[in-house]
Amino acid sequence: MIDLHAIAVVFSVYVIGVIIPGPNFVVVAHQAAYSRTGLALAMVGGVVLVNLFWASAAILGVGVVFALFPWIALAVKVLGAGYLIWFGGRLVLKAGGTSQPFMGNTPTDVRGAFRGGVATNIVNPKSIAYFGAVFSAAAPRHVNIPTFLSMLAVVATVATLWYGFVAVVFSHDAVASRFRRGKAWMDRVCGSVIVCIGARQVWGLLPR
Repeated sequence: MIDLHAIAVVFSVYVIGVIIPGPNFVVVAHQAAYSRTGLALAMVGGVVLVNLFWASAAILGVGVVFALFPWIALAVKVLGAGYLIWFGGRLVLKAGGTSQPFMGNTPTDVRGAFRGGVATNIVNPKSIAYFGAVFSAAAPRHVNIPTFLSMLAVVATVATLWYGFVAVVFSHDAVASRFRRGKAWMDRVCGSVIVCIGARQVWGLLPR
């Protein structure tokens, strides 16, 4: 029997985590604005695949590992915060140029775009920290297979809809053109938000 309450909790937690701007949002938006819709959607596929991997790990017990070895959880959180501050700061510093995407040369084939989505998400400590702490805390332990698969379906659906929306919108000619013209301030805004998220995470780790 599917635990609908558990799925609703996971949905509410995951929606917030996905919508908050982060590295995944930035790379998908840049890929969409500097290439075509199909390549941006291929990158979304890579991001979603890794999200499913982290969600599976969280549901199956990575949170237990963090509980047994608190120093691992702390290290992941510190790495995640540091990565966000670095990523956001780099985004702000490189925002001066308007002719080139943040990632340099965007992938020009489907496989390259898919690999780009996988690479961005798999090395993102923010994803590990989020799924290992927040997501795993929301997901009940010892779920049955139907509930487990339903949770993964929620993750896949939400991530695909959100990042797919970003890919389609930013690849639209008018939006892409405006994005490229206003790339500097857009990158500064996104970078500043990401830095603030990282700084907030560091603040939360400080002893009171």
